Amino acid sequence: MAVNIRMPSPSPSPGPATLARWFRTEGDRVMTGDVLAEIEVEAPADGILARVLVRDGTPDVETDRIIGILVSPGEDISDTGGADTAAVNAVTGEKAAKILFPEKRDTPPEPSVLGAESHRRIFVSPVARRLARSRGLDLSQIVGSGPGGRILRRDVESAALPAALPKVPEHSDENEVRRIPLSAMRLSIGQRLTVAKRTVPHFYVSVQIDVDGLLNLRKDINEAISEEESTDVCHPSVSDMLIRAAALTLKAIPEMNVCWGEESILLYRQSDIAVAVSVSDELLTPVIRDAGGKSLTAISHESRVLIASARDGKLRSEETKGGCFTLFNADMFGVESMAAIINPPHAAILAVGAITRRPVVRQNQVAIASVMTCTLSADHRVIDGALAAQWLDTFRKIIEQPIRIMI
Repeated sequence: MAVNIRMPSPSPSPGPATLARWFRTEGDRVMTGDVLAEIEVEAPADGILARVLVRDGTPDVETDRIIGILVSPGEDISDTGGADTAAVNAVTGEKAAKILFPEKRDTPPEPSVLGAESHRRIFVSPVARRLARSRGLDLSQIVGSGPGGRILRRDVESAALPAALPKVPEHSDENEVRRIPLSAMRLSIGQRLTVAKRTVPHFYVSVQIDVDGLLNLRKDINEAISEEESTDVCHPSVSDMLIRAAALTLKAIPEMNVCWGEESILLYRQSDIAVAVSVSDELLTPVIRDAGGKSLTAISHESRVLIASARDGKLRSEETKGGCFTLFNADMFGVESMAAIINPPHAAILAVGAITRRPVVRQNQVAIASVMTCTLSADHRVIDGALAAQWLDTFRKIIEQPIRIMI
């Protein structure tokens, strides 16, 4: 039976809370009592945090329990009508002065409160503050991407990159800038690919493939389908044939059908191929499952259904999971070659360039042929250079002898 996970009430504030991060991902198995997510508590009003009643890591904090007290500058903490005075001791003398009158401090405030140079107020989420402190980062040097310039967890993580990210460039009045809010999908893409590029050791292998035979075969297949006058059979595209060829190549070289599993290498039996689909500002990767065990026409039908669902915003989460190999066809954009970033947790992605007419040598004679450049990006933790080169060479042979796609 499904059980709803409800957002707890993190503070007396009636407003909504921010879910800072999930500790588990969809598909993970959990047990009763496991910590699933971390929430942030927003300040319900302007003022000074005079007293913290519940410390970090305190278990069993009841809903609506008072966890701290805010006061105005100069206000006595004992005058707070909404505070639980029975649970709060009066703050007097030097301690009260330090809490209630921060402008009288002899030492400069921490960077997490004021900027070192401009003395500006810095708004930062609790999670980002702790993360910055643990990594020794100066919050005054971090540009916040949240509402009102608030520094969020992602901003601290970006600032912790080995090569510091550039700040937002200055712009003059004459050069207007329009700020486009980050969509949840664009933010997810940015975070995932940043992690992939930082943590996955990429290397790249490229090959040029003669596709005249492939194009001729596709023409013959589509003519045969048209003669049958059947509306149930899809006309295969070049992308469909590439999906089938990639799956057959994984079956021929199963050592490439792997993923990095932290404590082990995951070797898959079935050849699942994820297809990168660009939709507006989103990049979706529906998966053709067991593409090596399906006919070309079956792949053609399934890919059309999945791509249509992606473009209509109806793609289900489970339709994007699985496999360890991605195919991206850039032919429609006219790009001759590109090196793509691996889509974690996959171990490889094949970027296919546009088909162009180029001079080639056949039987010691120069001829004009239809050629495409394919670049394989591979995870060096589980795939060695020789293995990647062998895979790409086998893929080339299947494409150049396209009858193998039909077997």
